[in-house]
Amino acid sequence: MEDLVRFIVDSLVDNKDAVTIESSEEDGVLVINIISEKDQIGKIIGKQGRIAKAIRTIVKAGANKKKIKVSVEIIEK
Repeated sequence: MEDLVRFIVDSLVDNKDAVTIESSEEDGVLVINIISEKDQIGKIIGKQGRIAKAIRTIVKAGANKKKIKVSVEIIEK
């Protein structure tokens, strides 16, 4: 799942080094954190959060196939 998020986010941003993807498990839920610098975070979130919502939808669809729960968080550095 982390690789999927990395592929999507790297395609969106100009500076791939400004974005870090980390994952951890909390209470049976895989939490994927997208940590980005302020100038790149707008490209990840999109207008009215549409891109962020699309990322979460794609990841949850993949997680349903693997029968796991996933949460995607976007964090500013």
